[in-house]
Amino acid sequence: MRPRSGDVLEVTRHASVQFVTPIRFRVIRVRDWPTYDGWVWLDGYQLNAAGDATERRSIFVRAAGLRPAGPPPDPAVAGASPAGQPARPPRPRPGPSPRQRSGR
Repeated sequence: MRPRSGDVLEVTRHASVQFVTPIRFRVIRVRDWPTYDGWVWLDGYQLNAAGDATERRSIFVRAAGLRPAGPPPDPAVAGASPAGQPARPPRPRPGPSPRQRSGR
């Protein structure tokens, strides 16, 4: 796979031994620096499970080991219970104490 700007990739051990724990990575640019055949330098952002950028990184990876990442989880589905029921609504915050209501 030849990555392009904007691609979201699953970077695993197949791309480089440093990624024993896989990461999701959004490509900003592919560097045109000379390197070994089949390897590339990528600038981009490491993404969390929700698809939000958490850290800017430059990584050196084997292009053939890169895979497109699936879409990030849908927040509506992510909050659902295992049975498919909607998650419980948040608990209401307690109101002012009796002392605060009386103005003391």
